[in-house]
Amino acid sequence: MEDTVDQMATLIDQVERMRTARDNLVRMRSRLELSAPPPEQLPRRRDWVARETLAHIDEMLLYWLGEIERILAGPIEPVPFGRPATDLVRMLTVDRDRTLPVSELYTRLDHSLERVLRRLLELDERQTARRGLHKQRGEMTVKQIVDVMLASHIEEHCRQIAVALDREAAAAANP
Repeated sequence: MEDTVDQMATLIDQVERMRTARDNLVRMRSRLELSAPPPEQLPRRRDWVARETLAHIDEMLLYWLGEIERILAGPIEPVPFGRPATDLVRMLTVDRDRTLPVSELYTRLDHSLERVLRRLLELDERQTARRGLHKQRGEMTVKQIVDVMLASHIEEHCRQIAVALDREAAAAANP
C-alpha cells in the first residue's frame, strides 16, 4: 500500500500550491462580489478586470487537464500540446463568462479545480515523466506542465486579481 501512496504523491507540491491559490481566491470572494461589473469593451486590448481573470481561471483549469490527458494518451512522444494566448476559443470563453455572477464563477472554480486535483493525484512517476511539445516553450514533461501551466498560472492570476481589486478600490476612493 505504501508504494501506491508514494507513486501517487508525485504532484503533491503542485496540488498543494493550487489548493493554496484556491484558498486565496476564496478570501477575495466578497471583494469580487462587490466589484464593478466588467466594462462593455471586451478585454482584448486592455488589462482584465478581476471577474475576467476568474473566468479565465475557470476555463484554463480544464483546458490544461485536457492537454495533459492528450499527452498521456499519445502514442509517440513528445505529443504536441498547448495554445497561444491569442487562441480564439480562450478569448471567446472569457468574453462569454466574464459577466456571469461571481457565485457561478466560484461554483465552476470549485468543480473544475477538484476534478483537476483529483486527477493529478492519480498520476504516477511514469505518467508525470511523459513528454509534450509546446510551440513556444518546447519539450516539457507532464510534471513541468502541471508546475508551469497550472500551479504557477493560477498563482499568477491570484496576484492579478488582487492587483485589479486594489486598483478598483483606489479608483473608487479617489474619484
